[in-house]
Amino acid sequence: MSDWTFPKGDLMKGKRGLVMGVANDRSIAWGISQQLAAQGADIAFTYQGEALERRVRPLIESIGMTTMISADVTNDAEMDTAFAQLKDKFGAIDFLVHAIAFAGKEELQGSFVANTTREGFRRAMDISVYSFVDAAKRASAMMPDGGSIVTLTYLGAERVIPAYNVMGVAKAGLEAATRYAARDLGKQGIRVNAISAGPMRTLAMAGIRGGKQLMTTGREWSFLKEDTSMEGVAGCALYLLSPLGQSITGEVVHVDAGMHVMGIPETPEGGSAA
Repeated sequence: MSDWTFPKGDLMKGKRGLVMGVANDRSIAWGISQQLAAQGADIAFTYQGEALERRVRPLIESIGMTTMISADVTNDAEMDTAFAQLKDKFGAIDFLVHAIAFAGKEELQGSFVANTTREGFRRAMDISVYSFVDAAKRASAMMPDGGSIVTLTYLGAERVIPAYNVMGVAKAGLEAATRYAARDLGKQGIRVNAISAGPMRTLAMAGIRGGKQLMTTGREWSFLKEDTSMEGVAGCALYLLSPLGQSITGEVVHVDAGMHVMGIPETPEGGSAA
């Protein structure tokens, strides 16, 4: 189990929402869920497949939650059923956390141009981007009093990251979708933002060739000279999902110890590495 620590309180007391994308106890979505629960939120979770349900159920029960809903984001009929079940359970919701992305392992190595297939591109965009648009549409219909939506992105949307390839293109699409969704849903009092977390030891990072090196580079190039912490990412999500995030929408908030600002790293002598 994770050894993260999260402050407790009642900032989310009385708030209900959905978290999509918990895969295991190292998932960013799980860290966010723990922080939300520590602040009093009532949370429902989606899963895909019995194996994932068996892995995730003990986690959600450990924070006092019980609601798990099957949802294949590539299947419209299953998404209809999932959100109908969510409506039956909660009636209305206050927040949505979208933490779903996918690209074929063979496309997360080597050449982006050579290794990206038509089907691989379509699949990455469908699961990583359209699922957010679809979930935001469905969730917003259950937010009569406004609310907040957060999704997860990465620096590969803005800059070229080795082996990130088609996922970088998908994350760029996700960030654009965040801005357009913020425009459309703002009139309903719904805020939409993305968190760009630095490299972390997650299942997603393990699927990228050279992921361990990305962790090392992220730490060495960051201003704080530290790994991105789950506490920091989850704290940012709490800020954006709670009343503390009032008036903030359409943003990509970087939580990476300052790495995204770095142009050329410094040498130990204080000069430019270039």
